[in-house]
Amino acid sequence: MALRARDHVPAVAGLLSAVALTIVFAAVSGAIPASFVPDPGSAVVSAFTHLNAVISVAAIVTIAAGWRAIRNGDVRRHRTLMGLSTALFATFLVCYLWRLILVGTAEFPGPEVYYRYVYLPFLAVHILLAIVCIPLVCYALVSALTRPIAAIPETAHRRVGRVAAPLWIVSFAMGIGVYLLLHHVF
Repeated sequence: MALRARDHVPAVAGLLSAVALTIVFAAVSGAIPASFVPDPGSAVVSAFTHLNAVISVAAIVTIAAGWRAIRNGDVRRHRTLMGLSTALFATFLVCYLWRLILVGTAEFPGPEVYYRYVYLPFLAVHILLAIVCIPLVCYALVSALTRPIAAIPETAHRRVGRVAAPLWIVSFAMGIGVYLLLHHVF
């Protein structure tokens, strides 16, 4: 008896989410040694931060356009744009983790009062949204990729996507806010 992902979408999405979040938490905690990834040099590593801001803007645009496409009934365009959004997110995540493993977390350069009452709460909400988005996006992706288009309405893809897309946009937008606070405001 062959196991098929389409028959176990919640389990597959849960497994993908667990693996992704484990890797992120391991990188944040410093559990992944810097020797695990190649060091392309400090100029490239510092460029990752700015590249990720650009990727985040592009992802917001593609997610919003994909959402609009499906609302207008254009399934092919929706699928293309959400695939592009996923590729952008994967690129973002690789760059983010690569930098994080090599350099660690960025230190807030502003005054303590802004750190405590603006930056930390803002960062906490961003992190929470990012954590919540992972399983939702994984579920939407797995359910979409394991079924023919005609069968997708029979799944929770639409319902999950209605929650995942706006949360994904807000998470990316808040990530840009974190970037601005760390690198441009202070």
